[in-house]
Amino acid sequence: MTAFSTFLGHGVTMARRLVRLMTLSLAATALALSAQGVVHADDTQRVVYHVDFADPTRYSATLTSINNLINDAEQKLLPWDVHLVLVGHGIRFATDDPLEGTAFAADEALDERRGELKGRLQTLIDVREVKVHLCDVTRDEAGLSEDKLYEGIELVGSGVAKIADLQRDGYAYLKIQ
Repeated sequence: MTAFSTFLGHGVTMARRLVRLMTLSLAATALALSAQGVVHADDTQRVVYHVDFADPTRYSATLTSINNLINDAEQKLLPWDVHLVLVGHGIRFATDDPLEGTAFAADEALDERRGELKGRLQTLIDVREVKVHLCDVTRDEAGLSEDKLYEGIELVGSGVAKIADLQRDGYAYLKIQ
C-alpha cells in the first residue's frame, strides 16, 4: 500500500467519524429542544388567548389583537392556529343571555357593545377559523344552558386545563391587560 492510499484510508475513517459526530450533535440538539417544549416543523403561529375578565373594552382589545396576529401571519404567508379560551367572567362574551342573578351579570357597558363584539367574534370563528372554547365549569356555575351559547363555541371541561394543554403543545399564551 502506498503512502497516498494509506492517507486516503485514514481520511475516509476520519470523515465517517466526523459525520457520526455531527449526527449525534444534531440528535442531542433536537432532544434538548424537545425537552424545552414541543418543536414544530413548520412556521404556524400557534397562540392561545385567555379571557377571564368582564371589561368589554379589554375584550375588544383581545379581538383586535387576534385579528392583528392573523393579518400579520397572512402577510408573511404563514399558517395560524389561534384559540380563545373564555373562563369566569369571559362567559359574558359567549352569550346574549344577561346572566342575571349571577356573578357574571351583564352591565350597561356590555349591553351597549354586545352586538358589535358578538359580530367580531363570529367573524373570527367563521372567516378566520379561530377556535373558541368556554369553560364548562363556568357555564354550569352560571346555570346557562348550552343552547344559549353563540354558534361555534366549544365547551371544554376546564378552561384553565385547556390553556395548559395548549401551552404544553407549544402554543404561546397571551392575555390582554
